Amino acid sequence: MGDNSILSGGWLFVIIIIILLLGGGNFLGGGNRGPDVGAVVNAAIANQSTQAGLKEILLSSANNNYETAMLIANQNLLNAQQRSSDQVNVIQGFNAIQAALSGISAQLGTCCCDIKSTLLQDKYDNAVRELTKYQTENAVKAQTEYLLGVMGKWVANAPAAA
Repeated sequence: MGDNSILSGGWLFVIIIIILLLGGGNFLGGGNRGPDVGAVVNAAIANQSTQAGLKEILLSSANNNYETAMLIANQNLLNAQQRSSDQVNVIQGFNAIQAALSGISAQLGTCCCDIKSTLLQDKYDNAVRELTKYQTENAVKAQTEYLLGVMGKWVANAPAAA
């Protein structure tokens, strides 16, 4: 698991730094025989810096994506809560309208009964008045006939007796 050889990943970088400190790429005395170790080390450091920068960019992008997803999720939650609240308000409104209509229906039923009762009472009162009128006329007529029958023949403005 832990490879502690000199050429393993952690030690390689330390060895390159030591080579640079001991005189660059010319410490073996050869001049320009091989690649410039300093340039290779500089390229390795630049590559490592680039890789670190890319990792930071990727991490920042991932964080931005997460934050955006959370904002969208929160907005969706708020929208769902608003729709739920709106639906409750609509249902309560319909219930209030239904209750009002039921009350009006009951009032209309009572109103119609009251109107019918009033009309019937008026008809009854008119019938009683007509009956009383005819009864009075009949009573007057009967009394008149009785009185005329008792008095005998009566002549209005009769001539004076001679």
